[in-house]
Amino acid sequence: MPNGCAWGTATRHTMAWIFTFCSLLSLLLDYLMLSRLCHNPKRQRGWMITLAILDTLPTIINLPLYLFSFDNHIPMSALACWTNYLFMVGVVARLPFSFFYVISRNKWVRAVGAACSLVAVALFLYGMAVTRTDYVVNEVTIQSSRLPQAFDGYRIVQISDIHAGNLVDAEKEIAEVVELSNSLDANMVAFCGDMIDIRHSEITPQIVNILKRLKATDGVYSITGNHDIGVYIRDSIRLTLKENTRQLMEKQRQMGWRTLDNQTEYIHRGKDSISLTGISFSQSLQEKRHSSNMSQVTLDSIYINTPREVFNITLVHLPQLWDNIREAYPADLTLSGHVHAMQIAAKVGQWRLSPSMLLYKRWSGLYEEQGRYLYINDGVGYGLYPMRIGARPEITLLELKCSQKQQ
Repeated sequence: MPNGCAWGTATRHTMAWIFTFCSLLSLLLDYLMLSRLCHNPKRQRGWMITLAILDTLPTIINLPLYLFSFDNHIPMSALACWTNYLFMVGVVARLPFSFFYVISRNKWVRAVGAACSLVAVALFLYGMAVTRTDYVVNEVTIQSSRLPQAFDGYRIVQISDIHAGNLVDAEKEIAEVVELSNSLDANMVAFCGDMIDIRHSEITPQIVNILKRLKATDGVYSITGNHDIGVYIRDSIRLTLKENTRQLMEKQRQMGWRTLDNQTEYIHRGKDSISLTGISFSQSLQEKRHSSNMSQVTLDSIYINTPREVFNITLVHLPQLWDNIREAYPADLTLSGHVHAMQIAAKVGQWRLSPSMLLYKRWSGLYEEQGRYLYINDGVGYGLYPMRIGARPEITLLELKCSQKQQ
């Protein structure tokens, strides 16, 4: 089996089982609901056929894609993305109504179930039609006594997770991201991985020209994410992982971007400087990409020639590697992406909640420990389904400020 295919097949099998389970659960609930709601056998049969089609259609479409397709092509990936969305609107959103109707005969309990389903449908539709491209600029101040005075007020625009192949109107959406980013008068732009979803051809010559317009006084720096290195390509004989990555890096060079491949560069202001380290995503990290346990990952070699006395910014796709980074080298500011807050989040008082909390120790926004900072950008694109609920696509503006030197 070609490289990258074994884990991909396992992932698709898992998704296929999730779809099948939810479809069968919805079918069962619909059957039980109709047996109570409709006592006319002919009408009951008609409704059951209709609901069965609604319950199983996304699964019927997706199963061949997940299990039997020879390769992941861009239209196929987009179809799977929209089928997932149809599944959530047509099946997942109806589960509260069916469930509450089956477990209780109380009209108020059933009304709660119906209300939950209506709210879910409304949120899913709004998340697709509005929030999906409702870009937000989050401004963050990073204070450090280690920052040279010459870099006080230094401005970094952070972007992550474009997933170009999934975008509904890629050129228009990416152009808006570029326009917003350029309006922020940044000294540097940091892109934290996942430019593509499956393969390098998602970045067309038109998109290259759009991303070429992204500007900052010290340039645009980027790293690779898990989607960038070709491991989602099933037919990796025709297009090897290495060739896919090479082609993507070539396109980034055409844009004038500087891709940091496990290396450190320096930005100077007079006699002062800060270091910028980029950690590439490697195939060895793929199985751990959603794991909170990264204890076996060592990063010492990446920082071997990086002086510790210099203020350091590290770009890494996976935020789970922050503990490893701080153990290998005291990076002052680490910038990550990857999580997207699973594209679903809600703010309750001072708390921000998301399904991503179940998988990730740190999943969105700013974290600080012992004077070191991590910022996780929620990304501007989307994966799995074309929608965002409460987790708006994000461009981050980070301003570095000198704080009082410790005595």
